[in-house]
Amino acid sequence: MLLSKGFEIEMYTGTPQGEIVGLSDRIVADLDGFVYEPDSRNVEYTTAPLCCYDRLLCALVRPRQRLRAYLKRLGDYTLIPGSSLSLGRSDVFYRSDPNNPYHTYIENTYGTNVVTASVHINIGINDPELLMRAIRLIRVEAPLFLALSASSPFLDGRATGYHSNRWGVFPKTPAHVPLFESHAHFIRWTEQQLDAGTMQNVRHLWSSVRPNGNRRPYDLNRLELRICDLIVDPIALLAVTAFLEARLVQLISDRSLDPLKQSQFSAEDLLAITDANEDAAARNSLDAQLKHWQDGRTLLARDWIEEVYHQVWPIAKAQGFSCFLSPLKKILREGNTAQQWLKLHASGEDCHSIIIQAIKGALVQEMELEDKLCQLAA
Repeated sequence: MLLSKGFEIEMYTGTPQGEIVGLSDRIVADLDGFVYEPDSRNVEYTTAPLCCYDRLLCALVRPRQRLRAYLKRLGDYTLIPGSSLSLGRSDVFYRSDPNNPYHTYIENTYGTNVVTASVHINIGINDPELLMRAIRLIRVEAPLFLALSASSPFLDGRATGYHSNRWGVFPKTPAHVPLFESHAHFIRWTEQQLDAGTMQNVRHLWSSVRPNGNRRPYDLNRLELRICDLIVDPIALLAVTAFLEARLVQLISDRSLDPLKQSQFSAEDLLAITDANEDAAARNSLDAQLKHWQDGRTLLARDWIEEVYHQVWPIAKAQGFSCFLSPLKKILREGNTAQQWLKLHASGEDCHSIIIQAIKGALVQEMELEDKLCQLAA
């Protein structure tokens, strides 16, 4: 049985020349299925939880096609790949809802460090204790998913030195989030944060991965991986999702696959290792030197991903979704979005021309996918 999967996709809107323009208030007013973020320059859509990868692919592409058609009606506007304000205006916050007090708090506290685009991958797990074990494992392996997804090497028209500038500057909140030992631990900790004001509400938990559900922290039904930069290529996004699902299926069948059981390190040491790994992955993505949570050995992110890939490939094959996992090898071979953009930049292309090429490429790819996969379901 496949697990249910859903996405929260944040994307920038703007011109074909790469200028990011805030349109989310108009989009949300006129299009069902879209919600705004605190800054109006990006907009979010979500997909319903689905088990089938073919249906999930259509669920990813179709809202984007609707959004593109709407943007054309507004003017010469399009969707812009990347997870940072690549070409400029990171000094100004453009509020989507000036009367929202939570948005006011976000703007005043974090500024434009939170004006990023990303993808959150949600995987359904109803058992709260199994969910906590899954959160523990994916927390210590989240840097691998960041390494696969990095797409924000530029800010304000310059290379930043990060492959994921988004995660390099993102204000992880609260500053210290433990490895939750149980559902009761998560409930107790969340209530303490709300009482202390380190979390403004139950949504104000901005870590690489978190438990999610209908009434947090009490009623939980899914793991939400939040660390990934925007993966604009739907095929690549499904490959990363298949990698995550296969790892979780492996965890479900192997109760010992738990950092609190299999690691030689204490929980606090594991957090320190994971934080350092996240920083390394934000800077160098697939070429980052990471420290393994089990035994402390140092290895490249791409080599660690290869190790896990070979473990989970038989699981994906047995479950019938290995064809969606296999494009992960292409990311390892050709590099993630940030690495591809930085290669062009090193050859002499400026950030502006690179983003324009990416805008055109994303449009062509979506049109091809729509034609191939969604016509019969129209």
